[in-house]
Amino acid sequence: MITTTDLTKVYRSRGREVTALDGVDLHVREGEVYGVVGQSGAGKSTLIRCVNLLERPTSGTVTVAGQDLTALAGRGQRAGSALRQARSRIGMVFQHFNLLSSRTVRDNVELPLEILGVSGKERTRKALELLDLVGLADKAKAYPAQLSGGQKQRVGIARALAGDPKVLLSDEATSALDPETTRSILQLLRDLNRQLGLTVLLITHEMDVVKTICDSAALMSGGRIVESGSVGELLATPGSQLAQELFPVGGAPSGADRTVVDVTFQGEAAAKPVISQLSRTYNIDISILGAAMDTVGGNQVGRMRIELPGPFEENVVPIGFLREQGLQVEVADVAYEAAGTQTAATAATADTTDAAGAKKTAVLKEGAK
Repeated sequence: MITTTDLTKVYRSRGREVTALDGVDLHVREGEVYGVVGQSGAGKSTLIRCVNLLERPTSGTVTVAGQDLTALAGRGQRAGSALRQARSRIGMVFQHFNLLSSRTVRDNVELPLEILGVSGKERTRKALELLDLVGLADKAKAYPAQLSGGQKQRVGIARALAGDPKVLLSDEATSALDPETTRSILQLLRDLNRQLGLTVLLITHEMDVVKTICDSAALMSGGRIVESGSVGELLATPGSQLAQELFPVGGAPSGADRTVVDVTFQGEAAAKPVISQLSRTYNIDISILGAAMDTVGGNQVGRMRIELPGPFEENVVPIGFLREQGLQVEVADVAYEAAGTQTAATAATADTTDAAGAKKTAVLKEGAK
């Protein structure tokens, strides 16, 4: 449904060049909710604005619903008309709502239909229908100043749906909302995805958003996609950086000659008492150093860091047992992690916790080279 090929965006100002997108290849399947996650400055917002050509790429192509939008981005009148028509099938939800304070809720939803030349009665019918869909039928005559943040975002979503789009783009739509309201908006997006068959592409810096509603995800850094795939595939991929961000676990061994193992549980395996079975089968004491569990796409998923007594060579059979149970198992290099954490902490003294995590990842990747 959405494909970008070798997408590049370079900003030029006063003889300087800043590359916001550096050869981005993205593929979003029809009917899925796809999340693009990354820290500030990763290129997420530029990417989503290039998808509907609010920003024109420097090079590369953008295809939506089989139509090459970059081929419509000419300067001629005919090309401009075709691009506007193509954009009408792409809805956009913004972080800060962008509602007109002088218009009622209904009038805000009607605005795209006015631009498309839809008649007054049809505009009103459609707007009221959409407000009912997002749970705001009783707020049609209210003004934005009379609404809560969550209600304003629901109006923004209704407005984005006015043109019956096939694709809905969400630009940090929940980052200005409190946790409870965020959950309700995410549930609304998932419901719309299922009811209307919408393909949803959202960008976020919040891992909880990915865990809550995304079928697939991509991790961006430095204007590039460094990792992508379905959430299930990513969790099952050894060394997946996104899996580690979604379900972070940590913990140092209690002493020398210990084997630290990261175990990923998915689906039915998450409900099995595998660790206790391992302990009884091989008569070994197992320490749980850290764990993170959650529900992703209706399935329980989690990661756990455990400590096995003895060096790796003595634990080949127990590790094999875990893999036979359908679990993803990685042996953690805790000493290497500790060194990377120490270096990152020094570099991140003046940054937020999230930014420090990003710097830690960068240090580890650089060290791996």
